[in-house]
Amino acid sequence: MRLVHLIALYILILGAAEVVTAFASQLGGVVLHMALLTALVILAVKTRDDRSHRLLLALGLAPLVRILSLSMPLSEIADVYWYIIVSVPLLVGVFAVIRALDLSPEDVGLTAKALPLQGAIGLSGLVLGLVDYFILEPDALIPALNWREIIVPTIIFILATGLAEELAFRGVMQHAATEVLTKWGWVVVAVVYALLQMGHGSVLHGFFAFAVALFFGWIVRRTGSIIGVSVSHGLANVGLYLLYPFAFT
Repeated sequence: MRLVHLIALYILILGAAEVVTAFASQLGGVVLHMALLTALVILAVKTRDDRSHRLLLALGLAPLVRILSLSMPLSEIADVYWYIIVSVPLLVGVFAVIRALDLSPEDVGLTAKALPLQGAIGLSGLVLGLVDYFILEPDALIPALNWREIIVPTIIFILATGLAEELAFRGVMQHAATEVLTKWGWVVVAVVYALLQMGHGSVLHGFFAFAVALFFGWIVRRTGSIIGVSVSHGLANVGLYLLYPFAFT
């Protein structure tokens, strides 16, 4: 099977797993994601093409994200702390892939390039979070809006959803996809990222997530750094779950 056909099949199965998760059974979704992850690892081991091997391993991070978020027993833990607990095994998986593929910090965007620009990109997260708030209108994840309540959750969002997820998607996965698909790799990763947002049950949010993923992917492609998009991603969630629920209710 040609790699492009394999990627198309991967996207179809990933989408099917998310549909099952959102509209039928979380357990069924976890099973599909586990099957997809297993298949990717087996194919990566068997393939003789180095670039295909690298991409297959990197693509495994997407089902890993969902397996962790859906299967960890977090019902007794405050919602805001879910993110940091899930991010720890995710980062272990990400760094395992980085080591297996022998990627340098520069390869995955861990570099301080164009810092003023990265700062501006980071602040864009407050705008992105505002738009997403009007789409999802979630409840606040903290009981009150004050410095005491907001500091720790802000750090969690920037590190756990910002840095961890951007390192996985725009760092490792986009680098591997670009090696194989050249100018279209970042678009494929944006599609993968958007599919994982189906759990919110909002079609509009899915399209918005795709647009944001394209924006983040383009930024990383042009600057070679994930610093700005990591901060932006984290601040978007700070606005979405900590600030805007108090500002607009």
